Amino acid sequence: MLESAYEACLAFELQRLGFRIERQKAVPLIYEVVKLDCGFRADLVVESKVIVELKCKEAIHPVDEVQLLSHLRLLNIQVGLLINFHVVLLKDGIRRLVNNYREELAEKSL
Repeated sequence: MLESAYEACLAFELQRLGFRIERQKAVPLIYEVVKLDCGFRADLVVESKVIVELKCKEAIHPVDEVQLLSHLRLLNIQVGLLINFHVVLLKDGIRRLVNNYREELAEKSL
């Protein structure tokens, strides 16, 4: 199926569970003092706390992760999920990314 079909179904299920969902949320780009409309969109934003970026392709590429990290940074959201539906087991297609994650901070907390 197309990514848009998965997006509609996932949004429906999350709303049915009581979550507040924004579909195709505009991601503004501020350069200096100018707000640019570059057409960036986050697939789903859940409760203004999690961005869900949906894919349906053979493999996730580094550019997909960079896209999600950019959306996290520009919307000032900490956590994002990159979900690829083109896998046999869905759990194998889910990747969690964290905005401004620092490896050295994570190691100190262990």
